[in-house]
Amino acid sequence: MVQSLPETQPDDRGLAGLPFIGPALGRFVDPPPLVNVLRLSGVIGGLGGLRRGLTLAGLARPIERAFKGRNLKAVALAVNSPGGSPVQSALIAGRIRQLAQEKDLPVYAFAEDLAASGGYWLACAGDEIYADPSSIVGSIGVVSGGFGLTEMIAKLGIERRLHTAGDKKAMLDPFQPEKPAEVKHLKDIQGDIHLTFKDMVRQRRGERLTAPEKELFSGAFWTGGRALEMGLIDGLGDLRQVMRDKYGDTVRLRVVGERRGLLGRFDGTSGGTAAGSDVLDGPGGALGDGLTRGLIAAAEERLMWNRFGL
Repeated sequence: MVQSLPETQPDDRGLAGLPFIGPALGRFVDPPPLVNVLRLSGVIGGLGGLRRGLTLAGLARPIERAFKGRNLKAVALAVNSPGGSPVQSALIAGRIRQLAQEKDLPVYAFAEDLAASGGYWLACAGDEIYADPSSIVGSIGVVSGGFGLTEMIAKLGIERRLHTAGDKKAMLDPFQPEKPAEVKHLKDIQGDIHLTFKDMVRQRRGERLTAPEKELFSGAFWTGGRALEMGLIDGLGDLRQVMRDKYGDTVRLRVVGERRGLLGRFDGTSGGTAAGSDVLDGPGGALGDGLTRGLIAAAEERLMWNRFGL
């Protein structure tokens, strides 16, 4: 006796109906929304020695990759910086804005511990800015500092010898007394940079700014809560939750970083978000010099963070 098998209905789901294959195939055919995350953490500009600050040269490739991806919906900037070079701040933010317009993608900026001075400049590359209630935001101003060492070298019996071609070449030399004309020249330069900074903030934030400009552009800094009241940011919240609120719980967050080979880790050419090293850049003698410059750079970097109590 031949036993007949029960009739089966064809499965019109194809491969998607098979266990394990279905979900994977579904993600391939209809991938979840993607948000690329670009970390902008550290002092802006070249630091030298063993440390690397944020520069356009170091971030060019990560920025390019941040605007690529299947089903890419947005780019998120995770900003944690006390500032630094105004030129590098403008170059980095400018490149982000260029790609945002070319790719027609929104950019969201998130202040972590600190988005101050040049760090806030970078945050303004975002179409919207968010922060934690305790984040430090602002410091829209320009600062330069140094030490006057004229009395110290006199007490040590040191004679200063300085020869220049051009009567302004040694302006603001720390071993010579300050001259009013030289200080005015520096203040004029700071004023020009400050004006560029203010114009950028006005352009990016527009009518969202609610506080008087005298307060906004004084160089002061505030917590995230106060920054929201002043219109410097658009909301309070962390990157993951805000992106889920905008693109759903299935949104995929992909951190974009610098790809470096072994040589790139030592030649200092990659820069960007990670520390490079130039301790191998000479036949046998650069190690001590690199360490010394690295320690000085680390001290200078630490002072920049300390200005904001961090």
